[in-house]
Amino acid sequence: MSVTPAQPTPTLDQVRRAPKVLLHDHLDGGLRPRTVLELAGEIGHPLPADDAEGLATWFAEAADSGSLERYLETFVHTVAVMQTAPALTRVARECVEDLAADGVVYAELRWAPEQHTESGLSLDEAVEAVQQGLDEGAAEQGGRIVVRQLLTAMRHAARSSEIAELANAWRGRGVAGFDIAGAEAGFPPTRHLDAFEKVKRANGHITIHAGEAFGLPSIWEAIQWCGADRLGHGVRIVDDITVGEDGTVTLGPLASYVRDKRIPLELAPASNVQTGAAPSIAEHPIGLLTDLRFRVTVNTDNRLMSRTSMTAEMAALVEAFGFDLDRLEWFTINAMKSAFLPFDERLALIEDVIKPAYAALRAEA
Repeated sequence: MSVTPAQPTPTLDQVRRAPKVLLHDHLDGGLRPRTVLELAGEIGHPLPADDAEGLATWFAEAADSGSLERYLETFVHTVAVMQTAPALTRVARECVEDLAADGVVYAELRWAPEQHTESGLSLDEAVEAVQQGLDEGAAEQGGRIVVRQLLTAMRHAARSSEIAELANAWRGRGVAGFDIAGAEAGFPPTRHLDAFEKVKRANGHITIHAGEAFGLPSIWEAIQWCGADRLGHGVRIVDDITVGEDGTVTLGPLASYVRDKRIPLELAPASNVQTGAAPSIAEHPIGLLTDLRFRVTVNTDNRLMSRTSMTAEMAALVEAFGFDLDRLEWFTINAMKSAFLPFDERLALIEDVIKPAYAALRAEA
């Protein structure tokens, strides 16, 4: 479904200048190709290409398989070069720089500390190194961007309770919440109930990768058993929505619950196409979910693997669905409302940064 624009179509320059909020972005999926090359050279890690452009192309092509499992294999190289404190700090700092240059004013960056201890770092030291990079990057931007960590446990591993405790320990010191990620099939979120209980008992925030590759059971377990505040992707909620030949839309019980409870969907269109969760941007369920007023947010997932950015994601939606500035602002405010940030800080960013900037862009039109 498309949305008829009430205003002129935003230009690419306007989309680039619009403030953006990013809730679903993997730190190890957004490295600069040049940084991967340099860090790999320092440790002797072999790469599939020896120049930045060739490496960028390899990542995109390897990820563009239609399979979530194949997509995840590309992280072997990025995780390999993120095993020391200086490397983690550099990657985090450069991430903040890149997001700020793209107009992002608030971001939550998720990563799995358990995957970054091969060179002797403790989990706590790894989190500290990333936080140093985020702090340095934010300071360099002069307050133009606010960034928080989301600590991720791998759903196929057995360290989720440990990572939950780590997230609790770092809460208020740069960590905003807890996540689980990895292949969904065969690894349901209910395997990690102890971890979720630890976060909930500490009044922490939870987002869960669910409904990307597996479908409705994953979403149901994430919400009803694990207490997810947000759904990482959640795109397969459309499996519980029926559109009749006459255009009549019927929501099943789970889809109704997600919409009624305003549970945010962390949609990442480019990534969803790569992993086979959607056939194309034009056919992505974001159009239908937006028309039905789900709590839709737009995200990048993995900027390196998808060769994307928030500007690219939003520009693609403008082209595919005719979204105007009002709709882009709606996505942005949806995300800011859903952020794991204190209410007064969320409100300040909405009222003092996001709304004035979009008003100025509309005035240009």
